[in-house]
Amino acid sequence: MNSTAAEPELAEPYLREWLSTVGLDVEYVRAEGNTLYFLDDGREVPVLDYAGGYGSLIFGHNNPEIVAHAKALLDGGSPVHAQFSRHPYANQVATALNRIIHRELGTDEPYSVIFGNSGAEANEAAIKHAELDRVLRIQQLGEELAAHVEQVRAAVADGTARVSGRALAAAGAEAGEDPLEALLAGVARHNAERLARPPLFLALEGSFHGKLVGSVQLTHNAGYRAPFGALAAQARFVPIGRPEELKRIIEEERAELLDLVVTDGAVEVVPRAFPVFCAFLLEPIQGEGGINVITAEFGQAIQQACAEIDLPIVIDEIQSGMGRTGAFLASSLIGLRGDYYTLAKSLGGGIAKTSVMLVRRSRYRREFELVHSSTFAKDHFSCHIALKVLEMLEADDGRAYRTAGELGEKLTAMLEAVRADFPDVVKEIRGKGLMLGLEFHDQSEGSDEGIRETARAGFLGYAVAGYLLREHRVRTFPTASAANTLRFEPSTLISDAEICQLGSALRGVCSVLRLQDGKRLGGA
Repeated sequence: MNSTAAEPELAEPYLREWLSTVGLDVEYVRAEGNTLYFLDDGREVPVLDYAGGYGSLIFGHNNPEIVAHAKALLDGGSPVHAQFSRHPYANQVATALNRIIHRELGTDEPYSVIFGNSGAEANEAAIKHAELDRVLRIQQLGEELAAHVEQVRAAVADGTARVSGRALAAAGAEAGEDPLEALLAGVARHNAERLARPPLFLALEGSFHGKLVGSVQLTHNAGYRAPFGALAAQARFVPIGRPEELKRIIEEERAELLDLVVTDGAVEVVPRAFPVFCAFLLEPIQGEGGINVITAEFGQAIQQACAEIDLPIVIDEIQSGMGRTGAFLASSLIGLRGDYYTLAKSLGGGIAKTSVMLVRRSRYRREFELVHSSTFAKDHFSCHIALKVLEMLEADDGRAYRTAGELGEKLTAMLEAVRADFPDVVKEIRGKGLMLGLEFHDQSEGSDEGIRETARAGFLGYAVAGYLLREHRVRTFPTASAANTLRFEPSTLISDAEICQLGSALRGVCSVLRLQDGKRLGGA
């Protein structure tokens, strides 16, 4: 299956070498539906694709309806580069998204839409917008505090107010010769320390929000995040299903500014909440973290905690959204409501690179449009492809959503049957709809040296993926931060026969692991 090339491997040579060791270095030459093809002695060999572009192929590879639409756009001279002009088609996408979200959430508040090219870029836009909103709120708060200082100065000067010892104590100041100036100095010192704090984000343990400079700091896997820790804002990670830990972190990080008011002739110090936290980012179903599903109970705990401190929630639906779980938004299934949503992957129909960040109009800052832009975002081609995808999802009263839910139940039933037959090999089945994961039991203490060492190195899932491709012509991968969990994200075109093919393949690899046949797993 290995391809050969006359030129040296210059594009990601280390990655190519690593893929070769686990038997995944295959060059695919054609794709349709749920099938990829590679060449073997000039003959096309089909491979059943359960990786599905990591959730990018809700309608499969090269869907004929989407491809025909793309051809028509290109034949018609669809403009890609028409920056700083009117983009009515982008507004059509925004309108279509709002219509779907309003129906699903039962709300009529509009969401403003910012376009990008990838999921990570959409999350970066959300991060930036949330920080802009925080900065502007801090500026407004600072102006209010400054105005109150002047009011206090005037009141003390005309004798209608005096500085009390209680106020000095609250500001950490001593009276001295001029109590007012001592008070103002203490307040200024306290506030300056709080204002110097950088923004802090909240995210969940197991989260994956991208690998760009900002988004990687909200990705829990330290291997991705730690080397770049000095470059961007920091996050506190909350354990899934632990609302008490969320409350503890909020209390631990909470900060206040000191305000001054005149009450009954006395200058009083009043605490004002300082927005330390910028946003809470979360995936309703964690993709790279191991297909972990957020429960409705934990979702509501997050909603309540964030509402109490006016902390915006950014719901990352990049992998779980676009109908994959049986609803347009996976978060809607657990009653979770976002101030922001990010979407990408299947929005491009498997051929266009596009993404969106949506933010509630009541939180939207128009200034953002002047400080954020992207050369290829919001172009004619990708917007029209996105419109076609949304049209296909909504067709026949949302038949695609129902199909995803029904197929997900079939796929889940098959995976659970495999687990029932191999309880010593398969630990758990997780997920929703067509976003499912199968976790293997830890093999790091297995009797076979090869399997044992592969597991200890964190490569068991990749070795299994290589076996499935080599022996059963089934393509899937482990999740990035949970290497013992295989992911399954096929399209709504998946057939009963293709589900059976996966079942046979999984039973084959489970038998290999049960027998601790390391040579066969490694292809020896």
